[in-house]
Amino acid sequence: MRFGSFIIACALGLALLLFADGRPVARPQERYSQVVDLTRTAQVKANSERSSGTRIISPAAMIPGTWGAAQIPAERLIAPLVVMDLNAPSAQISVDDVATWEAQHGNVPQGAVVAVRRAGSPNSSSSSQFPVSADAAQFLMDARYTRGFIVETPASLGSDRTLSRQIALHGNYVVEESTPLAALPETGSLIIVAPAKNGDAAESPVRVLAMVPATVHGA
Repeated sequence: MRFGSFIIACALGLALLLFADGRPVARPQERYSQVVDLTRTAQVKANSERSSGTRIISPAAMIPGTWGAAQIPAERLIAPLVVMDLNAPSAQISVDDVATWEAQHGNVPQGAVVAVRRAGSPNSSSSSQFPVSADAAQFLMDARYTRGFIVETPASLGSDRTLSRQIALHGNYVVEESTPLAALPETGSLIIVAPAKNGDAAESPVRVLAMVPATVHGA
């Protein structure tokens, strides 16, 4: 356990250094064979709308007075990563979808971050709804003690005030507009989320790195 804690601490330190000065990603050894950068830079789209890039929505953005982006405890920013597919015509992952996923891959690890991968281009399946239903999110937070969610598109949390409040009350955060998650396996990866230190900001640019297990690439 002490060695595992040391590795996690080193990984967080690496993530913070990468976010601070943009150094090249070092290749992880043994258990992890690849680091996938899930950070999307802000840019102007073809329709002249400006993408905000990858951002973290902290509990404070949903309930003032709770954790801001820079106040989220460090131990909640490194977690097992699971990836669930959202296939058309579904607009949200349901409790049944979670049950099907767990029947195939085993239970979502305790304290995981759940990423939602859209079929095809992430921008082709836009929706005004958060891609995880309120019931499914509640189950994941209550039964699996999730720490956060990652989505490839804007989070659209304003459409369901009850859901956003529940996310905040459980101390969960949402990372929006990640790069496409196609390269990631459903299980086995480790996610590192490194928010910028913006004081009490409720939302903040964020660097997101996924450490992919060696078995996926035969390393």
